Amino acid sequence: MHLLAIPCFAPGVSLAPGVQHGAAAGAASRAGAPVLQATELRIETPPGGAAELLRAAPNWTPAPGEHDILLRAARGEAVERTPVWLMRQAGRYMAAFREYSTKYPFRMRSETPEVAIELSLQPWRAFGVDGVVMFSDILTPLPAMGVDFDVVRGTGPVIPQPLRTAADVAALTPIDDFESKLGFIRTILGSLRKETEGGCTLIGFVGSPFTLVAYAVEGQANRHCISTKQMMTAAPEVLHAALDHFATEIGKYGCHQIECGAQTIQFFESWAHHLGAGQFDTFAKPYADKAMRYIKERHPDVPIIYYANGGSPYLELQRDMAADMIQLDWGTDMATARRRLGTERRVAGNVDPTVLFGSEAQITAAVHQNIRDAGGKGQHLLNLGHGVLQGTPEASVAAFVNAAKSFSE
Repeated sequence: MHLLAIPCFAPGVSLAPGVQHGAAAGAASRAGAPVLQATELRIETPPGGAAELLRAAPNWTPAPGEHDILLRAARGEAVERTPVWLMRQAGRYMAAFREYSTKYPFRMRSETPEVAIELSLQPWRAFGVDGVVMFSDILTPLPAMGVDFDVVRGTGPVIPQPLRTAADVAALTPIDDFESKLGFIRTILGSLRKETEGGCTLIGFVGSPFTLVAYAVEGQANRHCISTKQMMTAAPEVLHAALDHFATEIGKYGCHQIECGAQTIQFFESWAHHLGAGQFDTFAKPYADKAMRYIKERHPDVPIIYYANGGSPYLELQRDMAADMIQLDWGTDMATARRRLGTERRVAGNVDPTVLFGSEAQITAAVHQNIRDAGGKGQHLLNLGHGVLQGTPEASVAAFVNAAKSFSE
């Protein structure tokens, strides 16, 4: 064994908006911005690095020819079994994850490459999922557009200067230099691609334009999305201008992730549950499509997955979206969703996350029924209909993944 030393920020200290690592921190200090005190996080890894650690993991079972099964399924190719991964794959349900999350603030974890890489790989090591998803957040690119945020324990993301006026929208900036503004993304994805090559698919992700704009307008999670909905009626032109700006920049951000190593991109419309069908059709769908088309024009062979959390009531409106695959929430059963979308539409999902609090037999039954309802083995990408819930037993996640791999009908 050897120790990997990682420069970290003092436990319990949140990143201030605009604070950067390395040389940029010196400039911030000279400008009077707060700079976090560095400590050192030490992770034990075997001499061969993460690849050797993965081979030593209990669920590390290389399957020749299966390493790209998720990617091939997302492209619509025939696959020998149903691929599986989970949204919110790295999270507080894992003891190994909590060793980091209880000590270090979120932005430090997601923007320090060594830590983000470690957290991204943990579920693959533990459960043998078919995809590794970059540990990050949908809000990560916002500071590069002029919208600062922090993640406050117990509250979630907080945006100190919400986007409320036409002047605020006019002040938004393009992401004109990813290397200087979001340089950690290339390091994280590039390293993850090397670690996962020959083992599984590397998944990147972005927030969909409506969700990101709504976060920026509200300033933090809001039960009723009041400020955004007021803007829909009182100043729709301001909202549309913000959405249009975000659509272009998120398209660019998705392309950047692909160019850094991501093999597929998932769009998260996390706040779709705030929208009625007409609002979705006016304020969410056109801008998600614009961002996805931006990516497809430049990377036509990279599959895009679109997930509208709470979007089941208007599932038909998603049928013609620019995504290659629709990730379903758990608000509809798989068989019904297949009929509503059309059997030719590629889908992912959508087991209720609370099933993972049941017995292994119940989890296996739910997974196998989901696969049957999707059309049988290899006909969809298995996932939950939402993220893994805090408190979910790790053994249940393992049972979920194993049930997918054991389906033989």
